[in-house]
Amino acid sequence: MELVVGRVAKSHGVRGELVVEVRTDEPEARFAPGTTLRGRLPRAAEVREFTVESAREHSGRLLVCLVGVTDRTGSDALRGMLFVVDSADLPPSEDPDEFYDHELEGLEVRLLDGTVVGSVREVLHSAAGELLDVRAAEDGREILIPFVTAIVPTVSLADGVIVIDPPEGLLDPE
Repeated sequence: MELVVGRVAKSHGVRGELVVEVRTDEPEARFAPGTTLRGRLPRAAEVREFTVESAREHSGRLLVCLVGVTDRTGSDALRGMLFVVDSADLPPSEDPDEFYDHELEGLEVRLLDGTVVGSVREVLHSAAGELLDVRAAEDGREILIPFVTAIVPTVSLADGVIVIDPPEGLLDPE
C-alpha cells in the first residue's frame, strides 16, 4: 500500500524550489538531501523517482529542491505531485500511542457504550493537530474528531476499533 508523505503545493521562486505540504512525522528523514523520493501526479499511474538536493523550512512550510528541477517551469509541472512510500518499508512504531495514518483508516469508531459512530476515512493533519475524518454510520455525513487522548482514549488495531468520548455537541449535525 502506498502512503503519501508529502504533496507539492506550488513552486517557489524561479530556481525550481517546491513548496511541499508534509504528511509525515519524519520530514527531516524523508526529505533529507540525497534521499530518493517516489512521486506520482494525481490520477496518474506512472511513478517517477527524484533525488532531494536540499530541503529547508520557510514560514512553516518545507521548501524542497530536487536534482534536475532547475527552474519555475520544471517545478510548476510537478504541482500536485504526491510523494509516496510503500507501507511495507515502514518500521513498526515503538510507541504504543503512535500510529501510521493507514493503520487508522477503515477502523470502526464507537462511543464508550459501544454505539457505532462510523468509520475513519482518513487522518487529516492541520496546524492545530490531527483530526480523524469519520464517515457517520447513520447518515454518511463527515464528522471531524480531534485525535487527542481526552477524546480518543482507546485505539485497538487488533480489534479494528477506536473508542471515543466526545464532548457535548461534537457529533451533532451542523
